[in-house]
Amino acid sequence: MIAHDGMFIDGAWRPASGTDTIEVLNPADESVLGTVPAGTADDVDAAVRAARAALPAWAATPPARRAEYLTALRDALAERGEEIARTVVAELGSTVGFARAVHAGLPVAVTGSYAELAASFAFEERIGNSTVFHEPVGVVGAITPWNYPLHQIVAKVAPALAAGCTVVLKPAEDTPLTARLFAECVAVAGLPAGVFNLVTGLGPVAGQALAEHEDVDLVSFTGSTAVGRRIGAIAGGAVKRVALELGGKSACVVLPGADLPKAVGATVADVCRNSGQSCNALTRLLVHADHYEEAVALAAEAVAPYVPGDPGDPATRLGPVVSGRQRDRVRGYIEKGVEEGARLVTGGPEAPEGRDKGHWVRPTVFADVTPEMTIAQEEIFGPVVSIMKYRDEEEALRIANGTVYGLGGAVWAADESTAVAFARRMDTGQIDINGGRYNLRAPFGGYKQSGVGRELGEHGLAEYLQTKSLQF
Repeated sequence: MIAHDGMFIDGAWRPASGTDTIEVLNPADESVLGTVPAGTADDVDAAVRAARAALPAWAATPPARRAEYLTALRDALAERGEEIARTVVAELGSTVGFARAVHAGLPVAVTGSYAELAASFAFEERIGNSTVFHEPVGVVGAITPWNYPLHQIVAKVAPALAAGCTVVLKPAEDTPLTARLFAECVAVAGLPAGVFNLVTGLGPVAGQALAEHEDVDLVSFTGSTAVGRRIGAIAGGAVKRVALELGGKSACVVLPGADLPKAVGATVADVCRNSGQSCNALTRLLVHADHYEEAVALAAEAVAPYVPGDPGDPATRLGPVVSGRQRDRVRGYIEKGVEEGARLVTGGPEAPEGRDKGHWVRPTVFADVTPEMTIAQEEIFGPVVSIMKYRDEEEALRIANGTVYGLGGAVWAADESTAVAFARRMDTGQIDINGGRYNLRAPFGGYKQSGVGRELGEHGLAEYLQTKSLQF
C-alpha cells in the first residue's frame, strides 16, 4: 500500500489542508492499494486561485504554442502507457487488454487530436462586417467519473487547455491514482504552473466546493443524471456555463434483413466491455418478433466466453465492477428483473462461482423484457442486456425512444440507407450504423436527461470557448 500525499496545485505537489484520506481498493480482491488525501473546500479554493492567476498568461499564449504543450502531454502519456494500464487494472478492475487499448491508448489519441486542433482551429474569423473572436471561457472545474478514469479527464482537460482555459480537476474517489499519474504527466510536459491543478476528494465535499466556487466559470461534469441535476442547478443559480455528460439507456435496434448473429454478438460485446460500466452501453437489444427466439439463443451463446476472472490475465474478458456499492446496485437490478417477470436466460444475482471476495457480477441476459420494466428504463451500469420484442418499425421506435435518456444507440439493417432512415428518428446523440467504428473527432453527448453539451473534436473544443464580435 502506498500513502500518497498532497495535491497538485500551482505546478507542484502541496500538502493537503486536512488529514482525512480516502482508501483506494482493488475491486478484484478488496485489498487496499493506497490512500490519497480527502480534499476540503480550502484545497479547492487554493487550486482555483492558482488557476485564476495563471489564466491571463495561458489565454494569451498563442494557440500554436498551446498545441506544442499538448503534444508534449500526449507524448508523456504514451511514455507511461503501460503504467497507466496497470493502474487502471488495479483500481478499476478493467481487463488488461482493454486497459492497454482503450483506457491508456485512447487518451493519447484524444490529446493528440486536440494538439492538432489547437494549431489549426480558426480562433478568429470574419463574418460580413464583423470580426469574431473565439476566446477561452476562463477557469474550468472538471469533475470526472471512475468508469473511464483517464479518458474522461483527457476529454475535458485537453480541449479546455487547447481553448486557453485553466483547469481544476476533481476525479472520482474510486479511481484517483490514475488522475495522479495524469498530473505527473502534466508536470513532465512542462505546462506553466497553475494551468492544471488536481484536488482529490469526495464528491459532496470537494466536488460541491468546486461546483459552487465563485471563481469557476464553467463546470464540466460526467456522472449520474441525479448529480448532474444538482450541479446544473448550482451553475444556473450562479449564471455560469455548464457541460453535463450523464446517464444512458441505449437501444440497439435490429431491423429485418440485418445480419442478426453479427448484431447480437456486437451488442453483447458492447455491454460486457468495461464490465458494463459504460454510459452509452447498448443495454436494450430490440429484435423483430419473427427472429426473437433466435436472437435470445445467439445472445446466450455470445455471452458464454465472458467468464469473470483475474483482470490482470490477458485471457480474461470480464473483470469485476469498481466497488461493493456498484456490485450491490447491479445485482439489485438483476433481482428486480426477475421479480418483475423478465426471463433470466443466463447469469443472475449470485456471485460468480469461486468469486465470493471482490466486486463480481455475473454477465446476465434477460428475455421477455417489456418497456415498463425497471431494467428497461433505468441505467444499470453493469454487464446486463435486456432483449425486447417489437412487431413493426413504429413500435421499435417507440421502445427505443421510450426512456428519459438519449446518449447512444445502434441500428442494424440490410442496407445502410434503411438503417440511416431509422436512426434519424431516434432521440439520441450518437448512433452506430451496422457496427460503425468509434470516431474520436465526432461529437459525443446526449439528448434529454443524458446531458448538455458535447465532447470530442471541434464540438468539444467549442464547449470551452465564448465568442466576441467586433463590428466595423
